Amino acid sequence: MGLFDSLRSVLGISAESDATTRADPDDLFGMSTAYLTMEADLGFDSADEAALCFSSVDSTDFADTVDSVEAILSAGSEETGTEFKRHTDEHGYNWVVLTDDDPEDLVTSVHFAADEFIERGYGSRLLAALFGFRKGGDRAYWIYSFRRGAYYPFSPQSTSKRNQKLEFKLESVLDGELEIEDDEGYWYPLWPSTPDGHPWE
Repeated sequence: MGLFDSLRSVLGISAESDATTRADPDDLFGMSTAYLTMEADLGFDSADEAALCFSSVDSTDFADTVDSVEAILSAGSEETGTEFKRHTDEHGYNWVVLTDDDPEDLVTSVHFAADEFIERGYGSRLLAALFGFRKGGDRAYWIYSFRRGAYYPFSPQSTSKRNQKLEFKLESVLDGELEIEDDEGYWYPLWPSTPDGHPWE
């Protein structure tokens, strides 16, 4: 649990009263053009999946909020075809995982979900939004930290090793297009549980 305790500290999963910045879901729209740049300039395709990670609150109101998020995503799926599922991982973190071959739909759906949490007063429970990419055997993610209000790249090569050379390349290409975290100490890894898996699996 040491790794995830650090994760709580770095990305801001703590009590509601501990929030120091307001989460801004509009930052997520930056990914709309980033998908195009990742493909055109770096040869990375969308992995057709994105995810929103959050911590829960033991209250009826929060449960109602999660139900509302699912209702919004269900309504959206009828129009866009974006599929979603929700699960809790072994560390107790909650995930909304979205699947769609249209990156714009992924961005919009993650935004809708995050915005509902914020509108209902649970913005401080949002941990991160993840957008997946692939190129041959390489995997990469752009992770948006709601606490930091910035993106950072993450490229896992296994369950404990990352491709930092690729991460720095992604930063150099997307810097200026995305609001990138300038303190590399906050480029915190979200390791997958299996070598070829996603962090949300």
